[in-house]
Amino acid sequence: MLAPMSSEPEQQIGVGAPDAFQRMWTPHRMAYIQGENKPTGTGSGDGCPFCTIPAKSDEDGLILARGELVYAVLNLYPYNGGHTMVVPFRHVADYTELTAAETAELAEFTQHTMTALRTASGAQGFNIGMNQGSIAGAGIAAHLHQHIVPRWGGDTNFMPVVGHTRILPQLLADTRRMLAGAWPAE
Repeated sequence: MLAPMSSEPEQQIGVGAPDAFQRMWTPHRMAYIQGENKPTGTGSGDGCPFCTIPAKSDEDGLILARGELVYAVLNLYPYNGGHTMVVPFRHVADYTELTAAETAELAEFTQHTMTALRTASGAQGFNIGMNQGSIAGAGIAAHLHQHIVPRWGGDTNFMPVVGHTRILPQLLADTRRMLAGAWPAE
């Protein structure tokens, strides 16, 4: 929500110097910052969300599609609308630990995700990748996951650059329904 702009100086002590900027508060992001849904250890039984998501319904888990070895799921903390991850069912941390079959299905699901995003939302490009290890930026380093972030011309504006805030135009449940409906038939 936006705080109203005012030409009146802020009256609270310690709030800071008033300026002409509006503030967009995103308190839901604090859950991510404080580590909500992050595992307590490196094992599959240590609260790994990627191990617990498959036990949920597709709607509750934000799952787009399930394969034999991997599944596609919306990111609960997306960088962009439609930000999807392809995750092996098996609790494995490193790309080199995947079997040939897991690697092939992960690649196939990445292609299916791209197709669904193009069909459902007209994605014009993608950022695709994995962060291997916490030092490389993996939020959940103990369970491999590949990010597929759709991109559109002009989707990066001043908000993420200046305000470190993402603007998402759709609820995750609506995005899941739209992309699951656009998932390629096999």
